[in-house]
Amino acid sequence: MTSMKRLNRATLARQLLLAREPLSTADGVRRVVALQAQSPASPYLALWNRLSGFDPAALDAAFADGTVVRATLVRMTLHAVHAEDWPILHGAMAPRLRDGRLHDNRYTGTGLSDADGDALLPALAEFAGTPRTGADIEAMLAERSGAPGRWVWWALRTFAPLRHVPTGGPWAYGPPPATYVAAAGSRPHEEAVQDLVLRYLQGFGPATMQDIGQFSLMTQSAIRRAVAGLGDRLIRLDGRLLDVPGGVLPDEDTIAPPRLLPMWDSILLAYADRSRVVPPAYRPVIFRRNGDVLPAVLVDGQVAGVWRATGEGVEITAFHPLDDATWHDLETEARSLLAFLAGREPLVYRRYGHWWAKDLPAAEVRTVGH
Repeated sequence: MTSMKRLNRATLARQLLLAREPLSTADGVRRVVALQAQSPASPYLALWNRLSGFDPAALDAAFADGTVVRATLVRMTLHAVHAEDWPILHGAMAPRLRDGRLHDNRYTGTGLSDADGDALLPALAEFAGTPRTGADIEAMLAERSGAPGRWVWWALRTFAPLRHVPTGGPWAYGPPPATYVAAAGSRPHEEAVQDLVLRYLQGFGPATMQDIGQFSLMTQSAIRRAVAGLGDRLIRLDGRLLDVPGGVLPDEDTIAPPRLLPMWDSILLAYADRSRVVPPAYRPVIFRRNGDVLPAVLVDGQVAGVWRATGEGVEITAFHPLDDATWHDLETEARSLLAFLAGREPLVYRRYGHWWAKDLPAAEVRTVGH
């Protein structure tokens, strides 16, 4: 029987959180499959946690040359993925993303049909052959469709083959207006779903089909078909867990160092059973009702608190008592994080500071100063 702690260690190993590894930025992104990117800072902080000697300028360059792509993909949210993975994730997700938007009353209220939306895609791809702002695309769609461009663009931008173009700022992508450019090469859907299952298990396995559904928001029927089609390219553990042959599965007593994760870190969102990483008592603290996921403190591979950047330094809130050795390691991480943020955005995530006034359990709070 594979214990929950051993599954935790498998996740940490595959997500480069047992030890920072000496990989290039592109290879690091490829290894972890997808980095949540709805906050522009989050992919940078995710890689700082995972790669030794990570230089944020390398991710700037990867975004600029298209080696790493920022686009709407799994869970209908922005992710940063390796360019080789974009065709897989987009091909797998596009029908789900399409149905979620074209069947929404904000789109249907325009008077356009599903077929009308699909018919606009070639014109959108041609128009976005060079970078365009959302306002430019909205105006073009309004002119071509005769419908309110705001809601047509709201629907199409979620599933059309587009990627975001870097616009500057401390984390490559500044505040709105966003800029978009057409992306090519999306894979056929059924083939892409199989590849997504493989990529998910490489990065997050062993896991259940329900976990794959949570990560992607694909239907269970689509996942079952993909699993059946993959045949002996997958293995089963304990009857219900799926994995790739040779997937890393460390012993449960493997040491897991403390980490200061970014908001929306992928390991917090990739499972239906989040107790692999998040103790059930802390789940409502980390996951806020509006969808915000707070920057989490990992201790022994599990969420044990939250952190935030303040004018005084990095403030760490522990939800339960921690020993002196753990605090020493966390403070070392915090000093490294301070140095990392200094050249980019010392008060990263400050717009989310209001959550710290709302029922955070606090066994102890320490601030590591400059």
